[in-house]
Amino acid sequence: MSAPRFDLGQTLQDGLRLHREGRLHDAEKLYARALKAAPDNFDALNLLGAIKAQSGKMGEALRLLSAAVKINPGAADAFVNLANVLHALKRDAEALECLDKALRINPHDMPTQLNRASALLSMKRPQEALASLDLVIAREPKNAAALLNRGVAKAELGRHADALADLNAALTLAPGNPTLLYNRGSAFLQLGKPAEALADLDRALAALPAHKLAWNNRGRALEMLNRHDDAAASFGKAIALDKDYADAHFNLSLTLLALGKLDQGFAEYEWRWKRSGVTDRRRGYGRPLWLGEYPLGRKTILLHAEQGLGDTIQFARYAPMLAASGARVILEVQAELTALLGNLPGIASCHARGEALPAYDVQCPLGSLPLALKTTAADVPAPIPYIAADAGRVAKWRPAIEALPGKRVALAWAGHIHHINDLNRSLPLSALEPLLAQDGVSFVSIQHELRDADADILARHGNVTHLGGQFADMADTAAVLSLVDLVISVDTSVAHLAAAMGQPTWVLLPFTPDWRWTLRGAQSPWYPQARLLRQPAIGDWPTVVANLRDALNGGAV
Repeated sequence: MSAPRFDLGQTLQDGLRLHREGRLHDAEKLYARALKAAPDNFDALNLLGAIKAQSGKMGEALRLLSAAVKINPGAADAFVNLANVLHALKRDAEALECLDKALRINPHDMPTQLNRASALLSMKRPQEALASLDLVIAREPKNAAALLNRGVAKAELGRHADALADLNAALTLAPGNPTLLYNRGSAFLQLGKPAEALADLDRALAALPAHKLAWNNRGRALEMLNRHDDAAASFGKAIALDKDYADAHFNLSLTLLALGKLDQGFAEYEWRWKRSGVTDRRRGYGRPLWLGEYPLGRKTILLHAEQGLGDTIQFARYAPMLAASGARVILEVQAELTALLGNLPGIASCHARGEALPAYDVQCPLGSLPLALKTTAADVPAPIPYIAADAGRVAKWRPAIEALPGKRVALAWAGHIHHINDLNRSLPLSALEPLLAQDGVSFVSIQHELRDADADILARHGNVTHLGGQFADMADTAAVLSLVDLVISVDTSVAHLAAAMGQPTWVLLPFTPDWRWTLRGAQSPWYPQARLLRQPAIGDWPTVVANLRDALNGGAV
């Protein structure tokens, strides 16, 4: 008797039934048998490719599905299957091409639109992802996955309040979903609401204890609540899950530095070069990195700025120390600081970024000098003043300042608007109006850029002179600071400059201050003569301004 005739259609149908029942191994055998009998059969290639992908065999899945779409380029589902495999292989640009082909075949398929948005989010193209997500949500307003992804896209675009609305809507549809809770917690964090963030992140971690990003963001929320020991523990959990998680290492460094554990903190601070979105500029200098491993002797070292103007001013104190030890020191700093820092004692030359540099033997970023010189909390070098105003610039500004009656107080109320911590450290000029009403004081605005409504507020107060818009660089700022009786500033480069010059300086600090101002008390070891006025609670600038006004009324200056 002859063997029964092989039935390709029945074999595929049986395989599909087993596949749907979750019997993947048995289904795979039938699909493979069908493909052996008909090597160019589209259904066999597509179904076997899909089950290989489900089993994690992405290389085999890619080969099979690529062959399937060549045989039948009109099959939208095969393009979607192939896109899923390409996404798993981190080939999102190719995945996007496949999804676009699928949508040309079936433009109203909402799951494919959702996959397209996911691919775009993976490619860091959130604005384009929004277009797909808006289409899905217009048709399916209760699609929790689409609302989640739209919240993620809006968050990546900096629209955190809008993101929160989508995430709240998604959580009404999927209460307790840990991914939604993580993303909402992250949105709360960006909106300056750490208590709400912490609650969501704790709930997310109860379900997903291996979520390293949630542990990291939990640490950030605890930092914002000034719970730095708890924050350090949370960052430690993230690092235990991934020892090379640079963002957690860097955040841990800031917590350790705030706690005064400078030796540990500056060691962790070196992870800043590997954190998300940062380019390691050190590699472009072409000479060995020096981190204090050996005495420099007469070697020439290039010290280069790497962060903001305030950081450069703070760490520039180490340059004369190295020069005094016998090293030849070259500085490379922001163009705004070359005239100011070129006069530091012992500096061979000072150059703006991008200028040609003289030859040097080794290089070190300014922010790594505390590690290289083994700074601890007990021996923070504070040779105040270590920066002086240029005599020519002082002469230029003297007539304008000396014409002002009464006490002369320089004022800076906001840092750079794009600074990551701007929401926390800057305050609106309107909050200072009680101070501006002070009798017997001439205020000098040294803000480089005014924000919305600032000009109108300044115009209402005849005792305020705005000079910041006329400054060519920080040497002009230093000259004006040298001529006033007091400098009042939020945590920005002006505070560093005035304090480094030894000028009477009052620094207005948020509830969660940057590490260099420490966590409590009226002084910082980095600028011991500066007076620190701290928020008693998150966002409580009115109390700071009231204390500031009382201090001025009391004749503190």
